[in-house]
Amino acid sequence: MGHTRLEVVQTLLDTGVVAVVRVDEPAELPALARALVAGGVRMVEITMTVPGAIQAIETVVRELGDECFIGAGTVLDATTARLAISAGATFVVGPALNPEVIAISHLYGVAVAPGCLTPTEIVQAWSAGADVIKLFPGRVATPGYFSDLKGPFPSIRLMPTGNVDRKTTPEYIKAGAVAVGVGKALVDAAALRARDWAVITQNASDFRALVDDAKGISR
Repeated sequence: MGHTRLEVVQTLLDTGVVAVVRVDEPAELPALARALVAGGVRMVEITMTVPGAIQAIETVVRELGDECFIGAGTVLDATTARLAISAGATFVVGPALNPEVIAISHLYGVAVAPGCLTPTEIVQAWSAGADVIKLFPGRVATPGYFSDLKGPFPSIRLMPTGNVDRKTTPEYIKAGAVAVGVGKALVDAAALRARDWAVITQNASDFRALVDDAKGISR
């Protein structure tokens, strides 16, 4: 496998959608990841709140590591980042800015997206080498907030999570987001319970289309 950090970042920019996965049953993750990939979503973030998350990352990477990029989400410290990377995570996402997480991720050649909200945090994260900055929570970091930030920060890669759905996705992209992190609007809880993977695949395809259309990319 051996995906490079640049390859991961480029795939994020090209596909524009990160699936944020929080499930109670880690055994469902390989099938879920396959369903997402079938719909064109190749960035799959498994949060550390998933039971046995590190082992789950290892399992999904082993089964699907050539087809998609598995990341670790809700990473709060460098130790957790290192464990996730050892399990095969190719990107690391946090809800807050921790420079040590950025440093350890880059030491191992892994892309990292810390969580920020304020202009000061954004500048600190970008200066520390963040590959993409996750603006969180989306209920505060609205599409209008993105538009305001792109004035002083035109070259900083920003991505929202929380508050991302079919309505807000094109608004965020048009406001300057390079990608969106989508949770329950993509990884539908009812479909998960029913193991209705076709619904997940359709959702993935729909969100890819929303992003491409907002970017003016014909599919």
